[in-house]
Amino acid sequence: MESLIVSETQNDSVDITDESTATKRKISLSNCEACGAEEARYRCPGCLQHSCSLPCVKRHKSESGCNGVRDKTAFVRLTEFDEINLLSDYRFLEDTGRLAEGANRDPLQHRPLTTKYLNLMKNRARKFNLDLRFLPIGFSRRKENSTFFSKKEQKFFWHLKLTFPQSHAEYVEKRVPGDRTLEQILTPYIHPTESEPVKRQKLQVYHHAPSGQAKIFMKVENRKSNSVRYHELDPQKTLLENLRNKTVIEYPVFHVVLKENADKYELLGQETRETHTSPTVGTEVAKEAEEEEEVEEGELRD
Repeated sequence: MESLIVSETQNDSVDITDESTATKRKISLSNCEACGAEEARYRCPGCLQHSCSLPCVKRHKSESGCNGVRDKTAFVRLTEFDEINLLSDYRFLEDTGRLAEGANRDPLQHRPLTTKYLNLMKNRARKFNLDLRFLPIGFSRRKENSTFFSKKEQKFFWHLKLTFPQSHAEYVEKRVPGDRTLEQILTPYIHPTESEPVKRQKLQVYHHAPSGQAKIFMKVENRKSNSVRYHELDPQKTLLENLRNKTVIEYPVFHVVLKENADKYELLGQETRETHTSPTVGTEVAKEAEEEEEVEEGELRD
């Protein structure tokens, strides 16, 4: 009886070995499709192209744009459907269920969009001396805004847009705590050593500039297009401290500018200094100030 079990086990191992050998032999019968010189040893899970070595695999990916990941939703004929495909489909369904369950637990995905919730956020913002306003439903900024207030932690988590004009780059940060400093927020972008490599490559102009040359500006809301002004923010202060006594429509947009280009961003209050230098300019500024009281940029929810 024991000899029978041993023989069956040996037969199973032989079958598995034979199957593996057959697969390798089938691959080796094809030449490498990257160099065409050597016998193939590997097959790309994404496009099933054969290759012989790691350099050829990298060459194949760079030339074809293939990411080497198998398409889990690709059509498989019923005659070709085997246990590996069945296991793959089972894992795909598991991953989908896990993703859906995670989304159900995410408060950001289920934040209320009712007027009551928006009024709650505005009231909380007023306690921090912040004028938070929202656009009507349908505006793109209203749709993409992910800012929410956590009742449990009693603080805002902001949707934040960062623009880097000198590199023509723009990034979006989500769930940024209001108690995080601007310097901490910008660390992954322009810090000399702690920034992320991909972002560092994109923002080379900022990294080549001397340390401490970046300035942060925020546009003053509800002004005419011909009298745009900016607030200069303090990177050492928290996000909430920088937003105090300011108006925010949907979410903050910060402009990170090098010092040599900062003169293009006129600060709020510069028109007051201009008033004392020229009577004509002062009269024009006074007229603009009177007109601005009657001008609104779109319909806002107060």
